[in-house]
Amino acid sequence: MKYTKHNLKKIQELLEEVGYEVRFEKGNFQSGYCLVESKQVVVVNKFFDTEGRITVMLDILSKLGVNVDNLSPDSAKLFKKVILNSKENSEV
Repeated sequence: MKYTKHNLKKIQELLEEVGYEVRFEKGNFQSGYCLVESKQVVVVNKFFDTEGRITVMLDILSKLGVNVDNLSPDSAKLFKKVILNSKENSEV
């Protein structure tokens, strides 16, 4: 996946479709993000460039229990492409 603003927007929409609000704010996050599960909010370091933001959001998506059947066709395709393929490649 290329690190473009268009792909950043797609991943942000995917997180929102899963039920998480995405915010870009400043903070001292060791991992670059803060995940507030009780409120379903993802806070990403606003000083990250596009590549950093995409990497962080993909990391979050890989840790969430996402049911692909509940996603729109476009979001499900994107999720399978970036998350499930990366998990398969890391297991090999």
